[in-house]
Amino acid sequence: MLKLSLDAIEIIDAIDRGGSFAAAAEALHKVPSTISYTVAKLEEQLGFPLFFRRGPRVSLTPAGSELLNEGRWLLRSAADLESRLRRIATGYEAELRLVHDSLLPAAALVEHIRAFEALNCGTRLRLGTEVMTGAWEALREGRADLALAIGDPPPGFAQHATRLRAIDFAFCVAPSHALARIGRPLDEDDLLGHTAIVVADSARLLPARSIGLVAGRARITVADIEAKIALQCAGLGYGYLPRCRIATALKKRELVALDVVAPRPAEPLWLAWSADDEGEALKWWRARLQAPDALAEPRIGVPPAPTPAPNP
Repeated sequence: MLKLSLDAIEIIDAIDRGGSFAAAAEALHKVPSTISYTVAKLEEQLGFPLFFRRGPRVSLTPAGSELLNEGRWLLRSAADLESRLRRIATGYEAELRLVHDSLLPAAALVEHIRAFEALNCGTRLRLGTEVMTGAWEALREGRADLALAIGDPPPGFAQHATRLRAIDFAFCVAPSHALARIGRPLDEDDLLGHTAIVVADSARLLPARSIGLVAGRARITVADIEAKIALQCAGLGYGYLPRCRIATALKKRELVALDVVAPRPAEPLWLAWSADDEGEALKWWRARLQAPDALAEPRIGVPPAPTPAPNP
Protein backbone atom coordinates (compact mmCIF):
# COMPACT_ATOMS: atom_id res chain seq x y z
CA MET A 1 0.00 0.00 0.00
CA LEU A 2 1.26 3.48 -0.87
CA LYS A 3 2.37 5.43 2.17
CA LEU A 4 1.95 8.81 0.50
CA SER A 5 -1.36 10.48 -0.30
CA LEU A 6 -2.19 13.80 -1.93
CA ASP A 7 -3.73 14.97 1.35
CA ALA A 8 -0.48 14.23 3.19
CA ILE A 9 1.58 16.06 0.56
CA GLU A 10 -0.78 19.04 0.77
CA ILE A 11 -0.28 19.15 4.54
CA ILE A 12 3.51 19.01 4.19
CA ASP A 13 3.33 21.79 1.60
CA ALA A 14 1.22 23.96 3.92
CA ILE A 15 3.61 23.39 6.83
CA ASP A 16 6.59 24.39 4.71
CA ARG A 17 4.86 27.55 3.46
CA GLY A 18 3.62 28.56 6.90
CA GLY A 19 6.64 27.45 8.92
CA SER A 20 4.63 25.68 11.61
CA PHE A 21 1.96 23.05 12.18
CA ALA A 22 -0.38 25.74 13.56
CA ALA A 23 -0.04 27.88 10.42
CA ALA A 24 -0.76 24.84 8.24
CA ALA A 25 -3.84 24.00 10.30
CA GLU A 26 -5.15 27.54 9.84
CA ALA A 27 -4.44 27.55 6.09
CA LEU A 28 -6.12 24.18 5.53
CA HIS A 29 -8.97 24.79 7.99
CA LYS A 30 -8.03 21.74 10.04
CA VAL A 31 -7.44 21.29 13.75
CA PRO A 32 -3.73 21.26 14.72
CA SER A 33 -3.99 17.72 16.11
CA THR A 34 -4.94 16.43 12.66
CA ILE A 35 -1.83 18.03 11.16
CA SER A 36 0.44 16.61 13.88
CA TYR A 37 -1.06 13.13 13.63
CA THR A 38 -0.79 13.01 9.83
CA VAL A 39 2.87 14.02 9.87
CA ALA A 40 3.79 11.67 12.73
CA LYS A 41 2.00 8.75 11.04
CA LEU A 42 3.67 9.42 7.70
CA GLU A 43 7.13 9.69 9.29
CA GLU A 44 6.52 6.41 11.11
CA GLN A 45 5.48 4.65 7.90
CA LEU A 46 8.40 6.06 5.90
CA GLY A 47 10.94 5.38 8.64
CA PHE A 48 12.61 8.81 8.60
CA PRO A 49 11.76 12.36 9.76
CA LEU A 50 10.39 14.94 7.35
CA PHE A 51 10.88 17.97 9.61
CA PHE A 52 13.39 19.40 12.04
CA ARG A 53 11.51 20.59 15.15
CA ARG A 54 12.63 23.77 16.89
CA GLY A 55 9.82 24.57 19.27
CA PRO A 56 6.75 25.68 17.31
CA ARG A 57 8.86 26.38 14.20
CA VAL A 58 9.73 23.54 11.86
CA SER A 59 11.79 23.14 8.69
CA LEU A 60 12.15 20.35 6.17
CA THR A 61 14.87 17.75 6.43
CA PRO A 62 16.74 16.98 3.18
CA ALA A 63 14.46 13.98 2.68
CA GLY A 64 11.38 16.08 3.39
CA SER A 65 12.55 18.73 0.94
CA GLU A 66 13.01 16.16 -1.82
CA LEU A 67 9.62 14.64 -1.07
CA LEU A 68 7.97 18.05 -1.31
CA ASN A 69 9.76 19.00 -4.54
CA GLU A 70 8.31 15.93 -6.24
CA GLY A 71 5.08 16.15 -4.28
CA ARG A 72 4.26 19.63 -5.51
CA TRP A 73 4.51 18.34 -9.07
CA LEU A 74 2.02 15.62 -8.13
CA LEU A 75 -0.34 18.18 -6.59
CA ARG A 76 -0.23 20.31 -9.73
CA SER A 77 -0.79 17.28 -11.93
CA ALA A 78 -3.72 16.11 -9.82
CA ALA A 79 -5.28 19.59 -9.91
CA ASP A 80 -4.84 19.74 -13.70
CA LEU A 81 -6.42 16.30 -14.07
CA GLU A 82 -9.35 17.28 -11.86
CA SER A 83 -9.89 20.43 -13.86
CA ARG A 84 -9.74 18.61 -17.20
CA LEU A 85 -12.17 15.92 -16.07
CA ARG A 86 -14.58 18.45 -14.66
CA ARG A 87 -14.36 20.56 -17.83
CA ILE A 88 -15.13 17.46 -19.92
CA ALA A 89 -18.11 16.60 -17.73
CA THR A 90 -19.62 20.07 -17.16
CA GLY A 91 -17.73 22.56 -19.28
CA TYR A 92 -16.60 24.41 -16.13
CA GLU A 93 -13.10 24.28 -14.68
CA ALA A 94 -12.44 22.95 -11.18
CA GLU A 95 -10.52 26.15 -10.41
CA LEU A 96 -9.95 29.50 -12.09
CA ARG A 97 -6.83 31.47 -11.12
CA LEU A 98 -7.20 35.20 -11.66
CA VAL A 99 -4.20 37.47 -11.07
CA HIS A 100 -4.47 41.25 -11.04
CA ASP A 101 -1.85 43.97 -10.88
CA SER A 102 -1.66 45.48 -7.40
CA LEU A 103 -2.40 48.93 -8.86
CA LEU A 104 -5.94 47.73 -9.59
CA PRO A 105 -7.89 47.57 -6.31
CA ALA A 106 -9.50 44.25 -5.42
CA ALA A 107 -12.67 46.24 -4.73
CA ALA A 108 -13.02 46.71 -8.50
CA LEU A 109 -13.65 42.97 -8.80
CA VAL A 110 -16.15 42.54 -5.96
CA GLU A 111 -19.35 42.82 -7.99
CA HIS A 112 -17.93 40.56 -10.70
CA ILE A 113 -17.02 37.96 -8.08
CA ARG A 114 -20.48 38.24 -6.57
CA ALA A 115 -22.07 37.63 -9.97
CA PHE A 116 -19.76 34.68 -10.65
CA GLU A 117 -20.53 33.06 -7.29
CA ALA A 118 -24.25 33.43 -8.06
CA LEU A 119 -23.75 31.07 -11.03
CA ASN A 120 -23.13 28.27 -8.52
CA CYS A 121 -21.13 26.51 -11.23
CA GLY A 122 -18.75 24.76 -8.84
CA THR A 123 -15.58 26.47 -10.10
CA ARG A 124 -13.32 27.57 -7.25
CA LEU A 125 -11.96 31.07 -7.72
CA ARG A 126 -8.37 31.80 -6.67
CA LEU A 127 -7.25 35.45 -6.67
CA GLY A 128 -3.64 36.60 -6.71
CA THR A 129 -1.81 39.92 -6.87
CA GLU A 130 1.38 40.75 -8.76
CA VAL A 131 3.33 43.90 -9.59
CA MET A 132 4.11 45.13 -13.13
CA THR A 133 5.71 42.32 -15.17
CA GLY A 134 4.76 39.81 -12.47
CA ALA A 135 1.17 39.58 -13.74
CA TRP A 136 2.34 38.73 -17.27
CA GLU A 137 4.83 36.23 -15.91
CA ALA A 138 2.21 34.46 -13.76
CA LEU A 139 0.19 33.81 -16.91
CA ARG A 140 3.19 32.77 -18.99
CA GLU A 141 4.47 30.37 -16.32
CA GLY A 142 1.09 28.70 -15.80
CA ARG A 143 0.42 30.20 -12.35
CA ALA A 144 -2.68 32.03 -13.63
CA ASP A 145 -5.44 31.40 -16.15
CA LEU A 146 -6.49 35.03 -16.47
CA ALA A 147 -4.55 38.21 -15.74
CA LEU A 148 -5.36 41.89 -15.41
CA ALA A 149 -1.97 43.41 -16.19
CA ILE A 150 -0.94 47.06 -16.32
CA GLY A 151 1.70 48.06 -18.86
CA ASP A 152 2.34 46.57 -22.28
CA PRO A 153 3.10 42.84 -22.54
CA PRO A 154 6.76 41.78 -22.47
CA PRO A 155 8.50 40.84 -25.73
CA GLY A 156 7.65 37.36 -26.96
CA PHE A 157 4.38 37.10 -25.02
CA ALA A 158 2.48 34.33 -26.79
CA GLN A 159 -0.82 34.33 -24.89
CA HIS A 160 -4.02 36.15 -25.82
CA ALA A 161 -4.64 39.70 -24.60
CA THR A 162 -6.97 42.61 -25.21
CA ARG A 163 -6.58 46.20 -24.07
CA LEU A 164 -9.35 47.43 -21.76
CA ARG A 165 -8.62 51.05 -20.80
CA ALA A 166 -5.94 53.33 -19.40
CA ILE A 167 -4.86 53.80 -15.79
CA ASP A 168 -4.20 57.44 -14.90
CA PHE A 169 -1.53 58.50 -12.41
CA ALA A 170 -0.98 61.49 -10.16
CA PHE A 171 2.30 62.71 -8.66
CA CYS A 172 1.59 62.77 -4.92
CA VAL A 173 3.12 63.76 -1.63
CA ALA A 174 1.79 64.38 1.86
CA PRO A 175 0.63 67.99 2.47
CA SER A 176 3.51 68.41 4.92
CA HIS A 177 6.18 67.38 2.38
CA ALA A 178 8.60 70.07 1.23
CA LEU A 179 7.67 69.50 -2.43
CA ALA A 180 4.09 70.53 -1.67
CA ARG A 181 5.28 74.05 -0.86
CA ILE A 182 7.04 74.83 -4.15
CA GLY A 183 3.89 76.14 -5.82
CA ARG A 184 4.74 75.47 -9.49
CA PRO A 185 5.11 72.43 -11.75
CA LEU A 186 7.97 70.30 -10.50
CA ASP A 187 10.99 69.37 -12.59
CA GLU A 188 13.78 66.85 -12.03
CA ASP A 189 15.94 69.37 -10.19
CA ASP A 190 13.19 69.86 -7.62
CA LEU A 191 13.33 66.16 -6.75
CA LEU A 192 17.02 66.20 -5.88
CA GLY A 193 17.55 65.60 -2.20
CA HIS A 194 14.13 63.97 -1.76
CA THR A 195 13.29 60.28 -1.47
CA ALA A 196 11.21 58.39 -4.04
CA ILE A 197 8.89 55.59 -2.90
CA VAL A 198 8.90 52.77 -5.47
CA VAL A 199 7.22 49.39 -5.76
CA ALA A 200 9.41 46.45 -6.74
CA ASP A 201 8.43 44.43 -9.80
CA SER A 202 7.31 40.97 -8.67
CA ALA A 203 8.61 39.17 -11.78
CA ARG A 204 10.94 36.28 -10.92
CA LEU A 205 12.08 35.23 -14.39
CA LEU A 206 11.21 38.00 -16.86
CA PRO A 207 13.25 41.25 -16.80
CA ALA A 208 11.85 43.55 -14.12
CA ARG A 209 10.48 46.96 -15.09
CA SER A 210 11.45 50.22 -13.47
CA ILE A 211 9.54 53.42 -14.17
CA GLY A 212 10.99 56.90 -13.85
CA LEU A 213 13.93 55.92 -11.66
CA VAL A 214 17.14 57.91 -11.84
CA ALA A 215 20.39 56.16 -10.93
CA GLY A 216 21.76 57.33 -7.60
CA ARG A 217 18.49 58.97 -6.52
CA ALA A 218 17.41 58.26 -2.93
CA ARG A 219 14.60 55.73 -2.79
CA ILE A 220 12.68 53.36 -0.55
CA THR A 221 11.52 50.17 -2.26
CA VAL A 222 8.37 48.44 -1.06
CA ALA A 223 6.58 45.24 -2.04
CA ASP A 224 3.10 46.53 -2.88
CA ILE A 225 1.05 49.62 -3.65
CA GLU A 226 -0.53 49.67 -0.17
CA ALA A 227 2.90 50.17 1.41
CA LYS A 228 3.77 52.86 -1.15
CA ILE A 229 0.59 54.80 -0.38
CA ALA A 230 1.15 54.45 3.38
CA LEU A 231 4.72 55.77 3.20
CA GLN A 232 3.77 58.69 0.98
CA CYS A 233 0.85 59.59 3.28
CA ALA A 234 3.37 59.55 6.14
CA GLY A 235 5.50 62.14 4.32
CA LEU A 236 8.43 59.79 3.78
CA GLY A 237 8.73 60.34 0.04
CA TYR A 238 7.17 61.15 -3.31
CA GLY A 239 5.96 59.19 -6.29
CA TYR A 240 3.25 58.54 -8.83
CA LEU A 241 0.12 56.76 -7.63
CA PRO A 242 -2.84 55.41 -9.63
CA ARG A 243 -5.83 57.69 -9.15
CA CYS A 244 -8.10 54.67 -8.73
CA ARG A 245 -6.28 53.82 -5.47
CA ILE A 246 -6.09 57.23 -3.81
CA ALA A 247 -9.57 58.77 -4.04
CA THR A 248 -10.09 58.68 -0.27
CA ALA A 249 -6.58 59.88 0.56
CA LEU A 250 -6.98 62.85 -1.79
CA LYS A 251 -10.39 63.78 -0.44
CA LYS A 252 -9.10 63.61 3.15
CA ARG A 253 -5.97 65.55 2.10
CA GLU A 254 -3.74 62.78 3.37
CA LEU A 255 -2.15 63.24 -0.06
CA VAL A 256 -2.03 66.11 -2.51
CA ALA A 257 -1.54 65.79 -6.27
CA LEU A 258 1.11 68.12 -7.70
CA ASP A 259 1.72 69.31 -11.23
CA VAL A 260 4.97 68.16 -12.86
CA VAL A 261 6.76 69.35 -15.97
CA ALA A 262 6.91 65.84 -17.48
CA PRO A 263 3.97 63.86 -16.07
CA ARG A 264 3.83 60.09 -16.21
CA PRO A 265 1.61 58.97 -19.09
CA ALA A 266 -1.37 56.71 -18.51
CA GLU A 267 -0.64 52.97 -18.60
CA PRO A 268 -2.82 50.48 -20.51
CA LEU A 269 -4.82 47.92 -18.55
CA TRP A 270 -4.82 44.56 -20.32
CA LEU A 271 -6.95 41.46 -19.94
CA ALA A 272 -4.85 38.42 -20.86
CA TRP A 273 -5.62 34.72 -20.75
CA SER A 274 -4.07 31.35 -21.40
CA ALA A 275 -3.87 30.17 -24.99
CA ASP A 276 -4.85 26.65 -23.91
CA ASP A 277 -8.38 25.27 -24.28
CA GLU A 278 -10.65 27.44 -22.17
CA GLY A 279 -13.56 26.36 -20.02
CA GLU A 280 -16.86 28.06 -19.38
CA ALA A 281 -15.62 29.93 -16.29
CA LEU A 282 -12.79 31.56 -18.24
CA LYS A 283 -15.20 32.45 -21.04
CA TRP A 284 -17.57 34.03 -18.51
CA TRP A 285 -14.84 36.16 -16.96
CA ARG A 286 -13.49 37.23 -20.35
CA ALA A 287 -16.92 38.39 -21.50
CA ARG A 288 -17.64 40.05 -18.17
CA LEU A 289 -14.40 42.03 -17.94
CA GLN A 290 -14.50 43.13 -21.58
CA ALA A 291 -17.95 44.67 -21.16
CA PRO A 292 -18.04 48.50 -21.39
CA ASP A 293 -17.17 50.16 -18.08
CA ALA A 294 -16.62 46.79 -16.38
CA LEU A 295 -13.53 48.20 -14.67
CA ALA A 296 -14.19 51.89 -15.10
CA GLU A 297 -11.97 54.20 -13.09
CA PRO A 298 -13.90 56.19 -10.49
CA ARG A 299 -14.22 59.92 -11.13
CA ILE A 300 -12.63 61.77 -8.27
CA GLY A 301 -12.01 65.40 -7.51
CA VAL A 302 -8.34 66.13 -7.01
CA PRO A 303 -7.81 68.69 -4.24
CA PRO A 304 -5.35 71.39 -5.21
CA ALA A 305 -1.91 71.52 -3.69
CA PRO A 306 -1.63 73.74 -0.62
CA THR A 307 -0.76 77.37 -1.23
CA PRO A 308 2.96 77.86 -0.72
CA ALA A 309 3.97 79.82 2.33
CA PRO A 310 5.28 83.32 1.52
CA ASN A 311 9.02 83.79 1.64
CA PRO A 312 10.15 85.62 4.76
